[in-house]
Amino acid sequence: MRRVAVTGMGAITPIGNDILTFRDNLVNGKNGIDMITKFDTTNYKVKVAAEVKDFNPKLYMDKNDVRKTDLFVQYAICAAVQAVSDSNICDNIDPERFGVYFGSGIGGFNTFTSEYENLISKGPNRVSPLFIPKMISNIAAGNIAIRFNATGPCLSMTTACATGSSCIGEAYRAIKHGYADAIIAGGSEASITPLAVAGFTNCMALTECDDKDCASIPFDAQRSGFVMGEGAGALILEEYEHAKNRGAKIYAEVVGYGSTCDAYHVTAPHPEGQGGARAIADAAKEAGFENEANLYINAHGTSTSLNDKTETAAIKRAFGEETARKLHISSTKSMTGHMLGAAGAVEAIVSIIALEDGIVPPTIGYKNPDPECDLNYTPNTAVKAELCGALSISLGFGGHNACVAFKKV
Repeated sequence: MRRVAVTGMGAITPIGNDILTFRDNLVNGKNGIDMITKFDTTNYKVKVAAEVKDFNPKLYMDKNDVRKTDLFVQYAICAAVQAVSDSNICDNIDPERFGVYFGSGIGGFNTFTSEYENLISKGPNRVSPLFIPKMISNIAAGNIAIRFNATGPCLSMTTACATGSSCIGEAYRAIKHGYADAIIAGGSEASITPLAVAGFTNCMALTECDDKDCASIPFDAQRSGFVMGEGAGALILEEYEHAKNRGAKIYAEVVGYGSTCDAYHVTAPHPEGQGGARAIADAAKEAGFENEANLYINAHGTSTSLNDKTETAAIKRAFGEETARKLHISSTKSMTGHMLGAAGAVEAIVSIIALEDGIVPPTIGYKNPDPECDLNYTPNTAVKAELCGALSISLGFGGHNACVAFKKV
């Protein structure tokens, strides 16, 4: 079995459009949530979201490619360009051993809605010939592969809010078992649209709180639903000896992955957190973290009533009560909102940053303890900690659970 390193990272997020800015704002607890600007919310119960700010795709793409791509693809390509540049992988890899595992929970929602409006108002002949290649959710992976001549395995997984973690975990396994030497892995989402916000609102998932400082408050007793976010995260996963031999910077080592399904309900988690606990335990066991308390856990922590208490139960079930209470835990969705298919990728980057810097990012906005959520969630202020490893947890609609483990190198 081969070891797997992380040698490059890139991010487009509500609190920064590059790793340095993101890192700084993360540690300082910057809130990326504000009033929705992408459309008129007059008739909407939900008024806030975590939008990407000051995004300029032309920093990484030519204007013709921007015209031909949906926003979720633009986020994906820009994050991938950052990660590839950071790693300098393209000058040091056989294209046939270079892959892309990149997904989206929803895909081209902006394109879907705009072209449907064209169909209704102007007729079928006015639907763009670019509609399908802009909208389908695998097209981010395809465009990234084309951009970097990655002719190895190219997969686009969709496991709802676990998508980014699933892509990273499966890329880890592909490299570990010898199917590739390096893979661009991650996730992207751009669904802050009228239709998506209405849909998530009406299935009782989003908070209706319009105070940006109290909207996304994971594990707090007053939590009332998640805040929709957007953006992308990309990581370069590379076979460890390949990275070492070319003198690459190694941020962390990927050392474990768990993937399970609740098989319980399409939107609600298992009430005892059974599936999530198995994913966490599987990743921790593979990493050798079962009895290790000096860990950081980036919790899924959506700020919904069901998720946060069942995730707390899952962590306790996976580690046992005594160890669970010693773990450093936070939910950075308090700052970024829930980035859906991008969440797992961005939160994997958070986990690596925590390991590298020895700083646990905070769960901001936390004020009111919940007796069913009684672990150490790092409220409001980052803390220094000597961490030996990290786990990033993602839980998605459909019962999908994924957990990726990282070790400090």
